[in-house]
Amino acid sequence: MTENTTESRVLTGEHFMTGDIACAEGALAAGCRFFGGYPITPATEIAEQISLRLPRVGGTFIQMEDEIAALTSVLGASWAGLKSMTATSGPGFSLMMEAIGLGLCTETPCVIVNVQRAGPSTGLPTQGAQADMMQARWGSHGDYEIIVLAPSSPQEIFYQTITAFNLSETFRLPVIIMTDEIVGHMSEKVIIPEAGKIETVNRLRPKGRKDRFKLFEPDPNGVALMPAAGDGYKIHVTGLTHDEKGYPVMTVEAQAEMMARLTGKIRNNIDRIIQTEELFLDDAEIVFISYGVSSRTCLEAMAMARSKGIRAGFLRLITIWPFPDDQIRALAKRVKALITVEINLGQIHREVKRCAEGKAPAYLVGHPGGTVIPPERVLAMAEEVL
Repeated sequence: MTENTTESRVLTGEHFMTGDIACAEGALAAGCRFFGGYPITPATEIAEQISLRLPRVGGTFIQMEDEIAALTSVLGASWAGLKSMTATSGPGFSLMMEAIGLGLCTETPCVIVNVQRAGPSTGLPTQGAQADMMQARWGSHGDYEIIVLAPSSPQEIFYQTITAFNLSETFRLPVIIMTDEIVGHMSEKVIIPEAGKIETVNRLRPKGRKDRFKLFEPDPNGVALMPAAGDGYKIHVTGLTHDEKGYPVMTVEAQAEMMARLTGKIRNNIDRIIQTEELFLDDAEIVFISYGVSSRTCLEAMAMARSKGIRAGFLRLITIWPFPDDQIRALAKRVKALITVEINLGQIHREVKRCAEGKAPAYLVGHPGGTVIPPERVLAMAEEVL
């Protein structure tokens, strides 16, 4: 294992590492230079790894007194001009909800990693689940749009962490990575390319006259330029309804204008944001839909089904939110059934049923958490519904 001597000091080459370690390395490769965190199983290894590595690249790691302070420190560091990040699990994620809303309202780029475990409350701290998926979308109050990714392997979490930073910087908002204990703690080969081969995106910063600058005035893509505190631009950041200058305006009209800006930059760029993987969908009569660690179950179940003459296909959700409504609607019009596979009692399954609109029956293979779903259960469901 060699350490690159370039500015990002990426650990290049082939490694055998866990998903949590790969996540930390992906953050460094993306240019993360601030991490505010609080220890929690099964996400602690991300903080441990990045606490060792950040000082070597001129970054800062700080352990805060709780998860509320962890995320608010990340928001502050972002306004200081740094790419910033935190990582947590279910109970800590719950504590972060208010600050996630603050980050969305203030259009503050950062990355939040949730290494999910079985809940609710303390639940099974050392065992995995995928039961925070709806919380990631709707956990904070008010209307908003958000971007959520779901990796299925240590290799993918490395790249998805980079992608999360790139999306966050591009669209000026917190981006969430929803991994889980199983992906976080599994060890697999991870290939890390040279730093120069890793594509990174930095937020666009203003260059014009400072006396005419408006902090939240969107560009043609709907995203405002973002200076750092100390650049000389007037910066007023508030969670109150505000105008394009950032100052509170307590009117219905200002709320409508602000919300159009916050939601529009995501809704108008759906095609740039949503990522899925399609396997054997051209001739599929039944389609498995899954994400994260459960997608590995579906790959095996699909192979087993096809060996028995069942034309099974697989749609893997890489981006969970925004949800690929149109893609699932199109599938529902031409297949016999949709089967959602996830380690919860049907959170994303509800979205699949909504999009199917009755055109095709939708079924769930799920359980409350703690273990990976065996492919035999998925195969049995496919045989039953056909």
